[in-house]
Amino acid sequence: MSRNALRRFVEGLEGSRDQNAVRTALNAWFHEVKRVSWKSPADVKEKYANASFVGSERIVFNIKGNSYRLVVGVDYHRGIVFIKWFGSHAEYDRIDVRKVNYGD
Repeated sequence: MSRNALRRFVEGLEGSRDQNAVRTALNAWFHEVKRVSWKSPADVKEKYANASFVGSERIVFNIKGNSYRLVVGVDYHRGIVFIKWFGSHAEYDRIDVRKVNYGD
């Protein structure tokens, strides 16, 4: 899992009052996820009860009190989390979460 996509998003919030809170929330999420080894969606739900599953490979996390959404793909077999998309809740409402990829 790469932090570059998350860093770029936070940098894009320059001047926003949300920037520090979003940075803190994403850093906390990243460090928690880096330490775990999810083997199934049940493992994710155990820690993140509010996570939403979209299809068999996508998970949506609420960030900063649900003001932002983080969409990831998970390869449970290899233990890899792929950042697919990150944005505000309003932006999330305009995407197809099943197909979106970073940079779209």
